[in-house]
Amino acid sequence: MKYTINKDTNQPAYLQLYHQIKNDIIDQTLHYQDKLPSKRQLALDTQTSVITVEHAYSILLDEGYIESRQRSGYYVIYQTQDWFTHQSVQVINKPNNHTNQKDTFSVHLYAKATRKVLQDYSDHIMVKSPNFGCEELKNAIRLYLKRNRGIDVENNQIIIGSGAEYLYGLIVQMLSNQRVYALEDPCYEKIKKVYQSHHIQTDLLKMGSDGIQSEYLKNTKATVLHVTPYNSFPSGISASISKRNEYINFAKERKGFIIEDDFDSEFCLSTKIVDTIYSLEPNDSVIYINTFSKTIAPSIRIGYMVLPKNYTKSFCEKISFYSCTVPTLDQYILAEIINNGDFERHINRIRRKLRKENHL
Repeated sequence: MKYTINKDTNQPAYLQLYHQIKNDIIDQTLHYQDKLPSKRQLALDTQTSVITVEHAYSILLDEGYIESRQRSGYYVIYQTQDWFTHQSVQVINKPNNHTNQKDTFSVHLYAKATRKVLQDYSDHIMVKSPNFGCEELKNAIRLYLKRNRGIDVENNQIIIGSGAEYLYGLIVQMLSNQRVYALEDPCYEKIKKVYQSHHIQTDLLKMGSDGIQSEYLKNTKATVLHVTPYNSFPSGISASISKRNEYINFAKERKGFIIEDDFDSEFCLSTKIVDTIYSLEPNDSVIYINTFSKTIAPSIRIGYMVLPKNYTKSFCEKISFYSCTVPTLDQYILAEIINNGDFERHINRIRRKLRKENHL
């Protein structure tokens, strides 16, 4: 293994190193239980600092690709097969990273964006929104996801709606209520109630230290898996990268689907936000959901879902008669906030604050 740092690019050295090691792990150039070079040795090999290597290793640790063993070094723990090997695991409750009223988006900046929209789009804001949302907002979300979440999609794959609960209902229309839906146990109670209101049979799967326990995944009759991979509420458990791949394998084997509820990941404490399941399998199995009720304010009842590429046309046909439930003005304001950079600056400010509070 030889890692090199390109000094002619704008990408930081630690991210270059992180991506190279991560790719070697995924491609199985580095295998399960392989030992990585020491921080000092890798710093010498790449002509970088020990801090640079430490930074790269810390992201790989956070994402579950490697683990640190005391007085021994760093080892690969990512696995690509034998997902359903029985594991005896203990549920670990971790504290959720709660934000408070001071962490909501600036009213001043929101008012500024509103004034600009009223001035620039006065001829558009009284027009009914297209059924799946305004192109301006869908395009802003598309570019944001590509920049920050490793999700590269087209506008027609994005559906706008008034919050996650509304989008759950649309998903039921797309997938049908004749399937069994598997949920995390414990899970956010409202998710279960929404599905049960649609007369859906739900199966609660016990959580382990890194996500749903493999034994429960293997034994369920479900073909739809609804998960919150990062900081699941109320357990606070985050799925490791191996577990996320296990979820994908689960869906593929059953010709099923994963509903990835990415409610809290923008406030990840790692220096790099963790990979989404959707970014690992964008074509067939995963429906990605997120909202702005936590990242901006609870009063912003705007959410969106991203459809898998190969099912976009058929899914859209099933829900095409629904009107968009988000007012056109609100969509234009949110698009402006994302496009002018205020949204990402807000996210970064809160993440820095949370990292400081957690002494990271």
